[in-house]
Formats: sequence, C-alpha cells, structure tokens
Amino acid sequence: MDREWNDNQPIYRQLRDRVVAMILDGVLKEGDSLPSVRNVAADYRVNPLTVLKGYQQLVDEELVEKRRGLGMFVRDGARNLLLKGERQKFLRDECHRVQATIQRLGLEAEELLNGKGPGAPKSSKRSDKKEER
Repeated sequence: MDREWNDNQPIYRQLRDRVVAMILDGVLKEGDSLPSVRNVAADYRVNPLTVLKGYQQLVDEELVEKRRGLGMFVRDGARNLLLKGERQKFLRDECHRVQATIQRLGLEAEELLNGKGPGAPKSSKRSDKKEER
C-alpha cells in the first residue's frame, strides 16, 4: 500500500480504497487475511480507530468478514462483487466523460483498441512479425 495520503478524502476511505484495489489486482485473494489493525496503524502512522473505520466499511459492504480472535479475511465472491460494482460505477460516472473526449479528439475504434493512432510509437519487431503471419 502507498504511504502517501491525499487531502481530498478521509484517510479511512483511502485505506478502504487501497484494500479494494489490492483485491481487484489479486494481491489479496478470497480467504486471505487483511493486515492487522495495529500493524497498519503503526506502519502508516495513523490512529487504529481510523484503520478500524476503513476496515468496517469493507465489512459493511460484505467484502471482508471478521473472525473472532483471528482477524479479518477477504470473503468468497468479494472480487466478483467488486468488479460488478466498479463496472457499474465506471459506466455511470466515467463512461460519458471518456466518450465525449473520444468524440472531441476524433478517435476511431481501431485506434482505441490497438493504440495505433497517428504519433503512436512504432511496435517492436516481435509484434510486427505476429502481424505479418
């Protein structure tokens, strides 16, 4: 996890978002334990209650479960639940903005899919050979 905090969002929310990113990236898998509240608080020099509040959000969202005396663990299905939610969030919040930028710049679908537009770096010889086949 990144040790830098931004001032635009509460630290507990940033902690929650970092754990979500770790789950989506596969760093934390279903059944894995989260780092202890005490360790995170000490490592990142934040109040343990701040860490607990971030973790509690994950529990409330049913992404993480508490196991008494053992800690917190990523729940089965958490990654799929996150993917579904993040996709919906992207389509709701980001897609229209991205689509407007694409239209404004006059980009074509082929340019977007393969990254080969005007001024794009030449591909390596290795990928050129694949295209020749």
